[in-house]
Amino acid sequence: MAAAGKKLAVLVALLALLVGPSAGLLGSGPGCSVYVGWPVPVILRSLICGILGQPYTPPIWRAEPTGAGLSVGYYNNPNNTNSYCPGAEAAVRKAVENAIYQQGRGIGAGLIRLFFHDAFVRGCDASVLLRSTALAGSDTEMEGPPNKDSLRGFEVIDAAKAATKAACGGRNVVSCADILAFAARDASDILSGGRISFPVMAGRYDGRESFANETVQLPGPDSSLQELQMMFAAQGLSSADMVTLSGAHSIGRARCLFFTGRLSAMDPDYARRLNETCNGTGSPNNRVDQDPVTPDVLDNHYYKNIDKFVLFRSDAVLVSSPATKQQVDVNMANPSRWESDFAAAMVKMGNIGVKTARVPGQTEIRDVCWRVNA
Repeated sequence: MAAAGKKLAVLVALLALLVGPSAGLLGSGPGCSVYVGWPVPVILRSLICGILGQPYTPPIWRAEPTGAGLSVGYYNNPNNTNSYCPGAEAAVRKAVENAIYQQGRGIGAGLIRLFFHDAFVRGCDASVLLRSTALAGSDTEMEGPPNKDSLRGFEVIDAAKAATKAACGGRNVVSCADILAFAARDASDILSGGRISFPVMAGRYDGRESFANETVQLPGPDSSLQELQMMFAAQGLSSADMVTLSGAHSIGRARCLFFTGRLSAMDPDYARRLNETCNGTGSPNNRVDQDPVTPDVLDNHYYKNIDKFVLFRSDAVLVSSPATKQQVDVNMANPSRWESDFAAAMVKMGNIGVKTARVPGQTEIRDVCWRVNA
């Protein structure tokens, strides 16, 4: 009883510490993970796992991504006899164009985010697309707190997969991981009006496992600058990459859940409008544009919004250090510089943890992107 009382006291103390901007413990799978920068209500339900002594799941640290084993024009190279399919990239592009035309430009923002959330967990292996696996069951990355009821664009990837098969004469030669990379590239190009365009190296294989608790690798909207830098560094990305890629928040929409706690730090008139949309804190799933000025364009206006007109603490903190503020100022003043840097950072992110060989039981080219091959 005494031991139980001590554990309860510790729990109460930890709960008190969690009523603030940082993260806490969340149990998912065999161990416990520390989720950084995500809202307290999401993580309270599983805090007990750490108190009961389950093992902590630490972040996975990677070397700087090089893209070794990948190549530009991979499917256009006739020497790659098993994967030669010169129409593959065009097929993905058409699927993305169709989706944006039919659903609006927000789906393009969703594809960029889907690519980011895949890259930061197990590397660029399309693990974010899996609905179930042998070891995780249905508790895959889709069910992780940063992803659940949040990611979008899965049906676009499915359509692109079908389109590549048709373009390749019915052959299953284009990996879902490559399709994700192509789709994010094409969405960036379309949403920026052609100002952000870059070649994508390909040759990735798809992974066969996906775990909800590994979404611990993803920074949250309430992350501090130090937390952001640590989590990007864990993927082999620099602080400069972090500031550059944050510019993706110039497009897309966000749920009230993730920013209502920051309203007092925003421009008063803007905060009032946001508060009306969110009904105070009564409608946490209502959504607003991330950029109130150019919401449908992937551009550098994000940097002009910092810090009074950005939604997330993780955005506002980019001006909290001299080095990152200097980069924000440069990006604000020089849109072409940011566009070029964003393209380079997207290429670098696409090289994280890539799998470039078929390993039985570990890698494959999935026939259907949301399930592993039989």
